[in-house]
Amino acid sequence: MKWLAAFALILGSTMVYADGNKLSVPANPKWKEECGSCHIAYPPQLLTGDNWQRLMGGLDKHFGANATLNPGDNQEILDFLQRHAGRGGRNSASSLRISDTPWFTREHREVSNNTWSDPAVKSRSNCTACHVNAERGDWSERGIRIPGGQRGEGQGERHERGGERDDD
Repeated sequence: MKWLAAFALILGSTMVYADGNKLSVPANPKWKEECGSCHIAYPPQLLTGDNWQRLMGGLDKHFGANATLNPGDNQEILDFLQRHAGRGGRNSASSLRISDTPWFTREHREVSNNTWSDPAVKSRSNCTACHVNAERGDWSERGIRIPGGQRGEGQGERHERGGERDDD
């Protein structure tokens, strides 16, 4: 019985580790095409189903832009987002901004204000400025490159050089 408990603990910790590095997202061409035409198609797990419902219901005023879709495409994408949405308070934001979720705040607490305002980054919503493999679902630290040589407090700049990490 002890071996079963140990196995469950190891399996659970491995899944938690993988969750932080790889956001597995099933294929949905319509979501990728429509959402990815203006910004990265954010993984559904980053907001709750309720947040996605509100966001998709207000595409006419989508963070200052009109991103209205035809009703069929809107419903297909909403169904996909809700089916794969995150759960709980860590993935919820009243502003509907992923960057306002407790999860995002915790994960990016070491990023300095200088980094966020760097012209290559521009805003907290520009994930691909630092997460160079984000569009492939890889959010691991190996794939982080901080633009402009700025460092987060307590965080070294990471460069990919032939698969090795170089902390400057």
